[in-house]
Amino acid sequence: MTENITRMEASRLAKLIGSRELSPVEVVQAHLDRIAEVNPKINAIVALADDAIDVAKRAEAAVRSGTKVGPLHGVPFTAKDALDTAGVLTQRGSPIFKGRVADADATVVARLKAAGGILIAKTNTPEFSYSVETDNLLTGRTNNPWNLDYTPGGSSGGESAAIAAGMSPLGLGSDVAISLRGPAAHTGVVGFKATHGRLPMTGHWPRVPRRFWHVGPMARSVRDVALAYHLLAGPDGADGFSTASVSLDEGVEAESNRPFRVGWLAAPGFFGPVDPEVVATVKAAAEALSGAGCQVEEVHLPILKETDGVGIFWKLQQMETRSEFEKITAGHEAEVFHHVRAIFGTPDTSIDDFVAAEQAVERLRDSFVAYFQRYDALLCPVTPFPATKHGLNDLVVDGETVSPFHVMSATSPFNLTGMPALSMRFGTSRDGLPIGVQIVTSWFAESTALNIATLLERSSPVRDLHPDL
Repeated sequence: MTENITRMEASRLAKLIGSRELSPVEVVQAHLDRIAEVNPKINAIVALADDAIDVAKRAEAAVRSGTKVGPLHGVPFTAKDALDTAGVLTQRGSPIFKGRVADADATVVARLKAAGGILIAKTNTPEFSYSVETDNLLTGRTNNPWNLDYTPGGSSGGESAAIAAGMSPLGLGSDVAISLRGPAAHTGVVGFKATHGRLPMTGHWPRVPRRFWHVGPMARSVRDVALAYHLLAGPDGADGFSTASVSLDEGVEAESNRPFRVGWLAAPGFFGPVDPEVVATVKAAAEALSGAGCQVEEVHLPILKETDGVGIFWKLQQMETRSEFEKITAGHEAEVFHHVRAIFGTPDTSIDDFVAAEQAVERLRDSFVAYFQRYDALLCPVTPFPATKHGLNDLVVDGETVSPFHVMSATSPFNLTGMPALSMRFGTSRDGLPIGVQIVTSWFAESTALNIATLLERSSPVRDLHPDL
């Protein structure tokens, strides 16, 4: 029964708990047992919430008494170790923060709890959440549950690996250039970055550069991500970027009065090469959407091919990030891992380069304003290649040698512009690793992304959703 419980969607668990077919204690214990069984292989969970069973007992009593409960009542969830959790370790992937316990929950953590969710654990992150591989000096390296020799990506790699391996049905990650969607793609789960500001970042560290950071839900189904999004969205009175509310009527099953218009591109589409297996997966997803009644056509967006989103991101964030990290690490230089050391070694951005980068972002935004006059969504790769073996090494993609940071080329443009973007699995590599596709929509059109993702999920060719551990 434990295995069945840990394979269920969060929304399914909530329904069974509400109907008294499962108890919150049974559900939480099943996930704690799963953590004990598989986490030693994966190292995704880095701290347990000691009160999880006690909270589950109170949730069970509430169900028995007939008390009105929330939509996630009794359902366990996890959170990336960049998000504050009251009474539970938040160590940010660094020995500098070893033993740190926050006084209050991050807004998004508090909102899942208010909906009845039960925090059971924190998940691994790279040092300060700044790498495309989840590894650090404090809690070590996280492995991809589909193949332990491969990375789950970063910086929400611990969260994605935990969900993929059945240690959690629902989680909270964060994303500055790829950090939520990339790990979701590498491990075969769903990750959703809403419009910048939709979900408050209060209680997340680092806060710089705030204009690019997003926090978002991760799960094994679009339905669960949609449910979590609607529970999480809206201003909290503390985050100055979080000012736009969301209608709770924007459900994932909402019907459109006309077919969705979807443009797709794969290669050549972004700055640099894309693996042929990824191209084939995006094309298959486009064909599936066409079969589902969408108006689908291949598009060409020269600005994406010409814009080095990764390079622009680094130029815009480098000085403020380095300054913040230098303050934090002063006197602790021996405890700094190579991820942050690389930031310290990056040259300052000149004022001319900074202005040019800002103007490039403006052009990118303008191009999408024009694009979304014609289309409702863009379907494209999440990452230019499937998960790679551990180690930030150069690799060959479609005959061209690229940096490991090329992995961010298809995600960083949508952090620079702040648009919604959803990552979901739609294929499998020859090595048995998940391949994801990305659905991008215009600002504040989250419901469109979720509706299209739901159509795609229904026609997915992927049947093996659970890694064999």
